Amino acid sequence: MPDYNPPTTSSHSSLRSERAPVYLSVIIPAYNEEERLPETLREIDKYLKTKDYESEIIVVSDGSTDRTVEVVKNLMPEIKNLRLIEFEKKRGKGFGVRQGMLKASGKYRVFTDADNSTSIDQIEKMWPEFESGFDIVIGSRDIKGAVIAVPQTWFRRRLGDIFNLISQVISGLLGIWDTQCGFKGFTKKAAEDIFSKATIDRFAFDVEVLILAKKLGYKFKEIPVVWINDPGSKVKFRSMVEMLIDVFKIRLNFIKNIYKI
Repeated sequence: MPDYNPPTTSSHSSLRSERAPVYLSVIIPAYNEEERLPETLREIDKYLKTKDYESEIIVVSDGSTDRTVEVVKNLMPEIKNLRLIEFEKKRGKGFGVRQGMLKASGKYRVFTDADNSTSIDQIEKMWPEFESGFDIVIGSRDIKGAVIAVPQTWFRRRLGDIFNLISQVISGLLGIWDTQCGFKGFTKKAAEDIFSKATIDRFAFDVEVLILAKKLGYKFKEIPVVWINDPGSKVKFRSMVEMLIDVFKIRLNFIKNIYKI
């Protein structure tokens, strides 16, 4: 698929006041990612420097206790469009993504994982879908065309299948087999509308976001991505149990009309 370069007349500049409006915001939630972040940030920066549109990279440190914040600050002279949002208390991945999405400036906003399991060049598959009218484009490891270069263990895959099946039944997201892939893109309007209503701070936030999108009438599309499993993933069995509890909480929130839709 050929690269899609949105039209712009601006040049790459570190000064916001001298730049054209930001076209793409890349949000990276991070908790104790001092080891993996430098390579991921450099890869994203390298890719974005080949594009004509204005962009920003936003790292949201969710109560990190290692050198994550220091690492990001040290990279700012090298990566001119790098921003940092820092929270002292750990709240969860959902909280970090939500804050990043709402504080971003981009016309399009994509969140991706700090482990770079889905490389940023997969965003090329999103542009045609946005152009055809979709408001949200979500990466999937479970549809035709997806490539899992390094698979998860059998146990992790089965846990994921069980979670997705239960989520589909409870949430009404029938047919969406990969709600948890950490690579999702939103238009500015969809991001601000959805994330301003979202409440889930932990890993089940993806499910809440997609249900809100459906209830609010936004169009979303799954795209196949290339995905490389990182054995250092922080999603453990306990996280799966907590995710299921949160899915039931989301269902209850809708019954109580917490979201006021």
